[in-house]
Amino acid sequence: MTAASPLPVLARQHLIDPEVCIRCNTCEESCSKGAITHDRRSYAVAFDKCDACGDCLPPCPTGAIDSWRRVAQPFSIEEQLGWESLPADQEAGDATAPTPDLPAAVVELVRTATAAQGGPAPPPWSAAHPYVGLYGPDRPAVATVAGNLRLTGPSSEVDIRHLVLDFGKMAFPVLEGQSIGILPPGVDADGKPHRMRLYSVASPRDGERPGHNNLALTVKRVTHDADGREVRGVASGYLCDLAKGDEVKVTGPYGASFLMPNHPGAKLLMICTGTGAAPMRAMTERRRRRLGRNEGGSILLFFGARRRSELPYFGPLMKLPRELIDVELAFSREPGMPRAYVQDRMLLRRDEVAKLLSNEEAFIYLCGHKRMEEGVFAALADIARTTGLDWESVKRRMRQEGRLHVETY
Repeated sequence: MTAASPLPVLARQHLIDPEVCIRCNTCEESCSKGAITHDRRSYAVAFDKCDACGDCLPPCPTGAIDSWRRVAQPFSIEEQLGWESLPADQEAGDATAPTPDLPAAVVELVRTATAAQGGPAPPPWSAAHPYVGLYGPDRPAVATVAGNLRLTGPSSEVDIRHLVLDFGKMAFPVLEGQSIGILPPGVDADGKPHRMRLYSVASPRDGERPGHNNLALTVKRVTHDADGREVRGVASGYLCDLAKGDEVKVTGPYGASFLMPNHPGAKLLMICTGTGAAPMRAMTERRRRRLGRNEGGSILLFFGARRRSELPYFGPLMKLPRELIDVELAFSREPGMPRAYVQDRMLLRRDEVAKLLSNEEAFIYLCGHKRMEEGVFAALADIARTTGLDWESVKRRMRQEGRLHVETY
């Protein structure tokens, strides 16, 4: 790395927020330019390789990848990997950071494309205005546990909890679809404080208990990694073991895209697995509490789990009125039943799904494990094709219009 003269104008540098990033690697996997790299602790973007194409932005489940700074001297990979938080914008003429010698084409690109396409899908046009980042790791909010209910039966090997956090007199406004950060106590193997973990809010904007300053989370205790090896989820274990009255350090709120529409006639197509049900529950409960006010349209939910006993909120979900929500369940490991995944149920309901793909009042929300994303999009492509639609065109248009939202992890 060698020092260079300041760029003639402030450039727009693509960065990754280390306080929000959950190290899922979706950004690096989706970057065709090879601009994103990582070490044991953080991810970084090479300024001289990134052309602001935006390919890495939609897959990011937290929005950490959608971070930008105005810089006179671009930050190096080494600097980014050492950050605990993002720096402020630089001023023209700052020369505090070394920069590589940049190809003229890259300098020109950054100069002329500071408003380049990027970022997550815009929110629905009728979504309420979200508050974002009111509390950070250096100044977290403190909530009190008001309840910790196990959602799965005692005989189930899967422990999923419904956790209610009360903020007392502290302002912590959230909307359906937003997330909060949890700061687990203790330190990691390197002696550093555990990093924040994000959890989707499972309650509507007026609280888990209407009129109270609280919210709910849906938390699964992590006991095995993706390869089946036994592990202990630091944050999930901490949250699942909390007792009523315990205090929790919370950051956020986060999320300005995955929000629900609020205008009459808005139709929701929800597709989720496991604890990906959290934001869907929040939106459904918001609609349920306001039935009769002509604030929304139909809801079609495809909900998957391995077994019926592992499906969060199964009992309450089955009691919801049909005029509020149409539910299709898919179980991949239910004894005595053939394996079924959410995409299989979608194909069985292709007529209803096809109508939604053609309806400009339809909004699609997908949340759950990243492995479901490929199958769901393949099903949507098949349904679109058989009705004379091109899924890639539909997907692009829905995203641009704030009608397609994906949070997979």
